[in-house]
Order: sequence, then C-alpha cells, then structure tokens
Amino acid sequence: MGGYILKRLLSAIPVLLGITIIVFLIMALIPGDPATAILGSYATPENVERLNRHLGLDEPLWRQYFIWLGNLLQGDFGRSFALNRPVLDEILDRFSATLILAGTAFVLCSLLGILAGVVSAARQYGFADKAITFVVILGISVPSFFLGMMMILLFAVQLRWFPVSGMYAVWGGGDLPDLIRHLTMPALALSVVATGVIARLSRGAMLEVLRQDFIRTARAKGVHERRVIWGHALRAAMVSIIPVLGIQAGFVLSGAVYIEMVFQWPGVGRMLVDAILKRDILLVQGGVVFVAACYVGFNIIVDVAQSLLDPRIRT
Repeated sequence: MGGYILKRLLSAIPVLLGITIIVFLIMALIPGDPATAILGSYATPENVERLNRHLGLDEPLWRQYFIWLGNLLQGDFGRSFALNRPVLDEILDRFSATLILAGTAFVLCSLLGILAGVVSAARQYGFADKAITFVVILGISVPSFFLGMMMILLFAVQLRWFPVSGMYAVWGGGDLPDLIRHLTMPALALSVVATGVIARLSRGAMLEVLRQDFIRTARAKGVHERRVIWGHALRAAMVSIIPVLGIQAGFVLSGAVYIEMVFQWPGVGRMLVDAILKRDILLVQGGVVFVAACYVGFNIIVDVAQSLLDPRIRT
C-alpha cells in the first residue's frame, strides 16, 4: 500500500506542473496590460513601467514563469495588489468557506445519489425506479445557477424560510444554526446535478453486480434481501462508484464558483471572479493552482480508498 500511495503521489507531480503552465499561459495571453488595470486612474507611463518592473512583467515570458514557479515551490504565492495582502493568506481565509459549501454539497450528493441508485436498481422497472429516474434526469437537466436563483425567489423572497445570501447574518447570528440556514440553499443547488450523475451510475453498477453469481448464491442460501442489497451488492458496486465520486468532487468544487456568486458566499470562487475582474494576476494564478492541487489530492485519496476495496488495482 505504501508503494502504491508513493506511486500516485509521484504521478501527481506532472499533472500539477501542467496545471501551472496552463494557468500561467492563460493569464499571460489575456489582452490588456495588467499594470494598467491594477493602477487604474494612476496608470501614468512612469507608474506602469515601475509596476511592470516590480512584478517582473518586463522579463521574457519563460523567465516570468520560472520565477513564479520557484516562488510557488517555496510556498510564496506572491502578494495581491488589489487586496494588499499575501495571496496564500487570502486563499486560506476564503477556502474554509468554500470547503464548508463544497464539502456539504459533496456529502449530500454522495449519500443521496448512492441511496437513489441502490433503491432504483433494487426496484428495477418498478414505480420507485421510474420516479427516481424522472427526478434524476430533471435534476441533471437544470443548471445549478438557475436552480439557485429559483430557490432564492421561492424560499427566500416568497416564503422567507432562508436568508437570501451570505454565510452569516449581518446583524447577530454567527453560530451553527445561523450557518446552517445560510448553507442550506447553496449546498442543495450545488449538489443537485452531481446527485443525478451519481444516482445513474450507481444504478448501473448495482445492476451489474446483482447479476453476478455470488449474489444468486447468497439468495439461494436464504440471505435476507436487505442484506444482499446493502451488504453484499453495494460493497461490490462501490469499487465502480468510488471513481465517480472523485470526478463529481471536482465538479462540485468547480461549480462552487458560480454558486458562490449567486448566493454571495464568501469563498474562493467569488474571490477568483473578483480577482479576474480586477486583473489581480497573482491571486488568480494562486487560487486556481491551490484549488487544482486540492482536487488532485482528493483523487489520490479516492484511488487509495478504491484500492482498499479491490486490492487488484494496486498491481
């Protein structure tokens, strides 16, 4: 197991390196002068030249990349000019909010998706299967940001059950019940599409397992159907379901960007959008690389969990 984990960690290095190259080139190819955008009304030729020299933007592109990469490897993500603070400090402050939102949405979509998939497979072609399939397809078809706006109109504006936006109440609050009230709508909106995908793929994995000989043998021995489904079949199907969870974790993390904008959630996604609009290059690059590294790390955890269920994967 130790060798397998080391192998996965080493394979993540070129992935992360490729991400840094793509992010750097995309930001470098955006039209316009970053120094002019940062300085705004103070963008005199002298100030622009001075800032370009300070940021290293007067260097060749390849040299800019290696300077930035070298700083990253030392844990220095640079300094945000728009916020006048270290990029890493801003990312870590915002990431806690994103982790709460994306983590809650991921738990919801995993539990609900697997539950729906198992029930649908166990009741194949029955009323439960048809009802779940209809709801799942409907959920997959509705964009999360549109669903979020509709939830705001219904549950916040019309019914006044939940707050419209933010993470905590502006006046008072700040405790766990207040957080849950603010978290409910964005987490549900973010989890709907992923829940549908997990449910459909879980159903397929369960149906394939339920046709296996060991399931027929368990039923022939008189094992209770509930134990056959939830004990034997689901455990075998999890080998195929776990990789899907890893993919959907990335979808949830990336989807948090527009959900945070819809609900004004103070996370990394909202930070990145604001940084792009302000041409805060170092903050955008640092934020994207940090989120990508988290996604790669989570996929390594998923691969390790899958190998624990099926040791053949390690070979």
